[in-house]
Amino acid sequence: MSFLDDAKSKYNSWNTSGRLMAIIAITSIIGWIMQRFYEPLFEQFMLPAGFVPALLQPWSYITHAFLHSGLFHLLGNLLGLFYAAQFFLNIFRGRQYLSMFFLGVLGGGAAFTLATFLLPSYFSADYALGASAGVFALIIFVCTYLPESEIRLIFFNIKLKYVGYAFLAINLFALTSRFEAGSGLGHLAGMVVGYYAAIRMKDGIDILEPVANVGDFFANLFQSSSTTSSTSRSRRSSSRKSSSRMKTVYRNSKTKTAGKATKTSRAAAPNQADIDKILDKISASGYDSLSKDEKDTLFKAGKD
Repeated sequence: MSFLDDAKSKYNSWNTSGRLMAIIAITSIIGWIMQRFYEPLFEQFMLPAGFVPALLQPWSYITHAFLHSGLFHLLGNLLGLFYAAQFFLNIFRGRQYLSMFFLGVLGGGAAFTLATFLLPSYFSADYALGASAGVFALIIFVCTYLPESEIRLIFFNIKLKYVGYAFLAINLFALTSRFEAGSGLGHLAGMVVGYYAAIRMKDGIDILEPVANVGDFFANLFQSSSTTSSTSRSRRSSSRKSSSRMKTVYRNSKTKTAGKATKTSRAAAPNQADIDKILDKISASGYDSLSKDEKDTLFKAGKD
């Protein structure tokens, strides 16, 4: 097996978080090389300050998240992605994970553009780069959705809600420094997006799935016509089977009753009432309080 085949095999074996981390690491390294030898090209992928420059580089609202200013900047964001995934992917799909990340990135980018356009004398940064807004969106999502869950910090455990409070305080403090205000505001915007998504998810409203569907649409544009046709036929043939299965685990604010329920569909998906009880238990006592059977039930309901 060639090196490329081996690398592809390892990449395909990773979960969504691992793949995103690998892509961000690779593009950041490429960016450093680009910056070293031809900085004008590197600047085309950073998000410029101000409304008009950003309007002329709309792609940079996404690409700036895949570049980093230095090694510690990169490692900090990769660490955040990793730890957020340990909680997020226990309950939700990889599609929702990516949606939350990109919504945070876009929210942070929009906040940076508005701030540098309206108050350029205070928000004095020339460019924005880094995945921090998307990372903070994921972190605050899990801190809000699973506030009583705990994370290990070397010698002791700490509840996620306190982690969220700490990050909020740090970024609010960053706003007091004109040199850090731009990044602090971008981080806070990502945090607001993550908080809002978690609150809506608790109410049974998934704002992440529509974003994932948009991503699917663009991904399908790059498929060959034969692949797309085959995929469409496969989806049509399985639509009746999959329509009654739970793909995303969240609490329904209103119970929906199916017109016809078969033994197969009931066996394929855990009961929604059971899922709601499990989510209530997580909210009250954290994910670690679940029994093995409860974790298995949640995994079956929320896996890709």
